[in-house]
Amino acid sequence: MTDVLSSNENVANRVLWNVLWNKGKIVGAKPPLRPKHVWSIRTKLQVEGRTRDLALFNIAIDSKLRGCDVVGLKVDDLAPSGYASDRASVRQKKTGRPVKFELTETTRQAIDDYLRATDNRGR
Repeated sequence: MTDVLSSNENVANRVLWNVLWNKGKIVGAKPPLRPKHVWSIRTKLQVEGRTRDLALFNIAIDSKLRGCDVVGLKVDDLAPSGYASDRASVRQKKTGRPVKFELTETTRQAIDDYLRATDNRGR
């Protein structure tokens, strides 16, 4: 009788073990942001007056860099003369390869607004 109970317990334990931890969750690559989502995020950041976050968000969209590379950017990487330049080049942490990208007018304006707000010119 105890052998039957122990085998039933083993079956019950296997059934519990086989329940997937990610059942019902979205797995894999996530879909990219749509243009309407990008503009709604930009608008929200502008309304709230979050100049740094707006500049970083715009840089991330323009450059398509990984998050660790965006956060690691320095003012001199994007605005070496105190004003945002048209193009920038950054070396990726993961691959070590340089990435060149253009900054749109919206991004350059956001960077200049941030620099004016924080008085970081020339650093």
